[in-house]
Amino acid sequence: MLDAVDAALMRALQGDGRATFQALADGVGLSRTAVRARVRQLVQSGAIRIVGVLHAGVVGMEVLGHVSFRVSGPVGPLMEALDEREAVTFAAHSAGRFPAVAQVRVADDGALTKELAELRALPGVEGAEVFRANAVFKDAHSSVRELRDVELDALDWRLVRQLLRDGRASYADLARQVGLSQAAARSRVVRLLSSGVVHVTAIVEPSAVGANERLGFGLRCRGDAETVGAALANMPRVSFLASGFGRYDVVGTLTAPDRHHLVECLEAVRVAPGVAHVETWDHLSVRKERRGGERPVGWMAI
Repeated sequence: MLDAVDAALMRALQGDGRATFQALADGVGLSRTAVRARVRQLVQSGAIRIVGVLHAGVVGMEVLGHVSFRVSGPVGPLMEALDEREAVTFAAHSAGRFPAVAQVRVADDGALTKELAELRALPGVEGAEVFRANAVFKDAHSSVRELRDVELDALDWRLVRQLLRDGRASYADLARQVGLSQAAARSRVVRLLSSGVVHVTAIVEPSAVGANERLGFGLRCRGDAETVGAALANMPRVSFLASGFGRYDVVGTLTAPDRHHLVECLEAVRVAPGVAHVETWDHLSVRKERRGGERPVGWMAI
């Protein structure tokens, strides 16, 4: 059973998955040994995975679109088709005005236009409306930190692949895996992290923390949507958030242990400064979710 200390450790590891055990211990007021044991138990139980999350821009997937589908007939065939599409990172059978929603990541707006044309031709689709993200504030599928211009060589990519598998791998292990000295491996990893190429974080298993309810929402805003998005991103139960243009000004996802807490969080969104209109959809069944650290088919293998 997870307690308040476990929850605090998970939050700290979401912010910095490579935080030292001493830093984590100082944050929760326990000994380093006790924290090490708790983190090990969280990982071994499947409550969290500590992995590297690659910046989408590094692999040419800088544009994110949220698609709401109008569907004639059963939704199942569409879900199966979305599951097979490489550009689709998330797909769910939903309740609300649209029976299915999806997220796509592509290289540019031209690729988004092409992908939308193909999505509109999928089984049962009568129409699709899109939100094109401009600023992403939270996303488990990608690092949202600023990406600095940095040249990556083959050794960098080998380190990235190791971090995607095990975000807390020691510098000694990383050095051994890629054939570098420990000092050289450390220097490269620090550069990869500080440049925003990869971010190490804890991916939390929702069922392990009782986060069984998920609700998508779209907002229309008064004034600057990015200001609204930046403020809402600080809400702990907001698990995805982006501002942009199209059907909505802001799109997000709420995650909560039960309906009561979900309603509380939704009410907080409704009264947030700058929010003019809220539309919601229930995620009845998530068909596809490419989580942080997972790579699409065809991702470069150096």
